[in-house]
Amino acid sequence: MDKELSPEITSRSRTRRGITVAVIGVVVVAGLIYFRSLLQTSVDADRIRIGTADVGPVENTLTATGEVIPAYEQIITSPIRASIRRILLTPGARVKPGQAIIELDKSLSQIELEKLKDQLALKQNSIEQLRMKLNKNLYDADISDQIKALNINRLRAEVDDAKRLLKVGGSTQEDVTRAENTLRIALLEKKQLENELTYNRQSMGASLKETQLQAQIESTNLKVLDHKLKQADILADRAGVLTWVNDHVGSAVNEGDMLAKLADLGSFKIDGSASDVYADQLKTGLPVVVKINDTNLRGTIMQVKPSVQNNTVQFAIQLDDNRHASLRPNMKVEVFVVTNSNARAVRVANGPVFKGKRRQSVFVLSGTNKAIRREVEIGLTSFDFVEIKSGLQAGEKIIITDTSEFEHLDELTINPVDK
Repeated sequence: MDKELSPEITSRSRTRRGITVAVIGVVVVAGLIYFRSLLQTSVDADRIRIGTADVGPVENTLTATGEVIPAYEQIITSPIRASIRRILLTPGARVKPGQAIIELDKSLSQIELEKLKDQLALKQNSIEQLRMKLNKNLYDADISDQIKALNINRLRAEVDDAKRLLKVGGSTQEDVTRAENTLRIALLEKKQLENELTYNRQSMGASLKETQLQAQIESTNLKVLDHKLKQADILADRAGVLTWVNDHVGSAVNEGDMLAKLADLGSFKIDGSASDVYADQLKTGLPVVVKINDTNLRGTIMQVKPSVQNNTVQFAIQLDDNRHASLRPNMKVEVFVVTNSNARAVRVANGPVFKGKRRQSVFVLSGTNKAIRREVEIGLTSFDFVEIKSGLQAGEKIIITDTSEFEHLDELTINPVDK
């Protein structure tokens, strides 16, 4: 006798059968859609874009990104050790040349200036004292030399007298010898005195020159500090916009600390970045096209930074028109680096149909409602145009919309749009 199945088992069995039927249904529908696409041989005209081949310039470009920044940004630093007394302008303010930005407390540097003035005065006084001492010593030495010369003349006379007396018997040979030795000693003493005079003149002259050099250094330090104090009036030296200001009133700043940033928002440049895959192709001097909405601006790569950070290469772009009305600070833009160009190429507008392959198939229009598959060779590629090196003539039209769903067809019918 058969045993009746429980309701739970019956319910699970029905569920499995339902799931199986549903899966089979989905597979069948998907298969029908696939085979329908295989059988589809036409496309509505309003679903495709047509490009006409012509002859013109094509530039091969590398895709990059960029950010618009001011052409220059001046960093204003503190020329002295001081403290911030008052903030006169805030970030975003437009400034004119000579307009004050920050007021510094310069009292410490002014005290230092007075100290340098006193030190310079002391040096100058020392120079005067040394010069007076030198003059006195030279004068005394000169007088001593003159006295010694007179004494020598007297001794010479005594030697002559002794020799005359010796001839007449009034003196002895010892007296003559004694007088001659006294004269020789006086001559040597005079020579010693003259040598000492020369040494003193040179030595004291060197001391005077050293003191004068020290005074000159003190004078230079004084001029430098005086100049820094004048610069401590933090003024804008050109027109621009403040992008940053140290607004910590009362805080101490050392010489060289940044106080403000001043940017010229009338002219701009571009900081570009590209994948490090293109590192070997990015060179200084390459032309660049910067795309801002529907506006294209030309420029040149002025610098390529040597280091790679986060798999990107950074480079700087100088624009031919750096004052264009479309430029705004911190704006993100598309950048296309031109690596090659052909002035007279058979070209067609760039579109999704081009996948980056050197050779590929496209649909070329034949008549008004037919398109025939044809293989073409791709050359240079830019964001606007693609060079067709072979397989297409100027004047022919092709479908530039993605046609991958019709890759099984050799001929495609274009359905006209109903009016």
